[in-house]
Amino acid sequence: MALTLEQKQQVVAEVSEVAANAYSAVAAEYHGISVAKLTQLRVQAREKGVVLKVVKNTLAKRAFEGTKFECMSDSLTGPLLLAFSMEDLGSAARIVHEFSKENKALETKAVSVGGELFGPQELERVSKLPTRDEALAILMATMKAPVTELARTLKEVPGKFVRTVAAVKDAKEAA
Repeated sequence: MALTLEQKQQVVAEVSEVAANAYSAVAAEYHGISVAKLTQLRVQAREKGVVLKVVKNTLAKRAFEGTKFECMSDSLTGPLLLAFSMEDLGSAARIVHEFSKENKALETKAVSVGGELFGPQELERVSKLPTRDEALAILMATMKAPVTELARTLKEVPGKFVRTVAAVKDAKEAA
């Protein structure tokens, strides 16, 4: 069933709004995947803060105009599923990567992060990016390490002095 002009405009506006707020996007060809499997993918995506859209490529190209995902326009060919990360950089890539392990029919066509286009081979690398909480934990551990080492070093000086005095005392008693 063909979409009316108003429906097409609504779809373009909706996808454009999602693209404007997303951190990254993945375009994957879903040809050959059952509806039940796609529904399962949508449920997993919703739980992880990923928005999935199946849109005609011409409408997606129009929706991407003026957004950081405009670089993906040339990659939009065939029946594509668009996954947008709304919470962190790698969530869409993680969802698509995990799903494609079980369903070989899902083939990644393009990955875009921050306005930069990557090929399908970069999906796994992007999927391994830390979440926001993991990145904060890494940052805090990095910031804490020098302070911890300083405290350990300062604590070691009196300890070494006490051990030296005890060794001198033991040596004098033995003599």
